[in-house]
Amino acid sequence: MHATTVDGTRIAYQVRGTGQPLVLLAGQSNNHTWWDPILPDFAGRRLITLDWRGTGESDKPDDVYTTRGFAQDVVAVLDDLGLDTANVYETSMGGRVAQWLAIDYPERVDALVLGCTSPGAAHGYERSQEIRKALADPARTDRVLLELMYSPAWLAENPGPYYVLGDPTMPSYAKGRHLVASNRHDAWDGLPTITAPTLILHGTDDIFSPAANAQLLADRIPGARAELITGARHAYFHEFRSVASPAVLAFLAAAQDRT
Repeated sequence: MHATTVDGTRIAYQVRGTGQPLVLLAGQSNNHTWWDPILPDFAGRRLITLDWRGTGESDKPDDVYTTRGFAQDVVAVLDDLGLDTANVYETSMGGRVAQWLAIDYPERVDALVLGCTSPGAAHGYERSQEIRKALADPARTDRVLLELMYSPAWLAENPGPYYVLGDPTMPSYAKGRHLVASNRHDAWDGLPTITAPTLILHGTDDIFSPAANAQLLADRIPGARAELITGARHAYFHEFRSVASPAVLAFLAAAQDRT
């Protein structure tokens, strides 16, 4: 299925199950398969995933991409499905997009879970230059990413496949567009206007998006609460799914009870 955005871009999306809608937003340069390992954790809900523009089965225009523009793409998917509102769970760059979704379209977001994300470089805590240099080396990128995503013990016991290393079919220009969009994200001024109940999840050992960002967001978003998952790195939602997924479900249930 595809939704068409205001600029004519076709965004591929996927729907699984029935029940209360839950939109899942993936990280930078990744498509909907980012979520595949943990979809069973959210059985009983109507799960909506999508391929960011530039990835998967979505169009790949060689234009300027922004996290705020990605939020408009999410709204196009909701519109195509005829959904006025949904719960939203997002991680990494998806969390940056969701900040704009909750800021610009507050009436569309029932409850918000921001995972392993930040308000942007201007006010947030960013990864070190050492990490940036390591990721820039094509010969090391995948291995460096895996070590940022998962603990050594988990990697030793789980040989793959891995779903968080980026869309291998993505054109190089689109990867660059995603990188610039994420790097230029700055929702700081809008965060205090978020009205959706908000949970913030982060791994204590995340240095890809440093864990200090969690409390920074919680302090900035009215009524938000931060939970840190001990020992988790960037892909906390996968390696520590036995902790993270129940936390998300409990939060969403409580938010629904309050409405």
